[in-house]
Amino acid sequence: MTQDAAATPLLSCRHVGKSFGALAAVRDLSFDVGAGEILGIGGPNGAGKTTLFEVISGLNPATKGAIVLDGQDITGHAPEQICHAGVARTFQLNAGFDSMTARENVLVGAYFGRNNRAVPTLRAGRAAHEAADAALEMLGIADRADKVTAKLPVLDRKLLMMASAMATKPKLLLMDEPVGGLTAREVDRVMDAVRAIKAAGVTIILIEHVMRFLVRLSDRIMIMHHGEKIFEGLPTKLLDDRTVVDVYLGQGASERLRSFMENTHG
Repeated sequence: MTQDAAATPLLSCRHVGKSFGALAAVRDLSFDVGAGEILGIGGPNGAGKTTLFEVISGLNPATKGAIVLDGQDITGHAPEQICHAGVARTFQLNAGFDSMTARENVLVGAYFGRNNRAVPTLRAGRAAHEAADAALEMLGIADRADKVTAKLPVLDRKLLMMASAMATKPKLLLMDEPVGGLTAREVDRVMDAVRAIKAAGVTIILIEHVMRFLVRLSDRIMIMHHGEKIFEGLPTKLLDDRTVVDVYLGQGASERLRSFMENTHG
């Protein structure tokens, strides 16, 4: 984070915990995310990463602690309230309305994701249509706007989720494993999309197991294990942490990642 971002974080989590009965999925977790930053989160399966997203987005409210977005305490707020406050999310699995076109999917985000629609109108207004078209263009799928969502390939489905999220005009975008199941070329395509989203002024937290994706995009990285933070810092410091190597990466993967990072920065 820059000094200004650190002084005024967009998102601040303080001593956040989430328990399911006796199981503590997230334990006493504290971190900040500065405006315009990309925070990458890694860790083994079951580390509590997706649960953390559910807590931030309101799908599974925190058991303890506080979550503050842009100065507003959103702890315990309903998911739609948190969305309207400026938090959008994409999911591990391709979420969408399969029988609708890509444009119609994004239009749902533009119409319902920005304001309370307790009594929806019969038609979305001009502003919602313009926001949907802009999001499709940003994610590079405007030429597939009229295709039925169920017939889109996996990469386009992932980009469509991002477009639907961007149509809500978020301050913060939570991305859960955005490149899972993609080829190396497709991973590069999503990398370009994430950079475009950041260039639009959106703060991003992303969860990912593909480490070359994580280290190339993230300004900082946080590694979780058993619901706790075991590392937080610059990507260049990740491999110097013995706990991260032992618990998560393993020696072989660490050496391959070090070689990749050296070649990338060299």
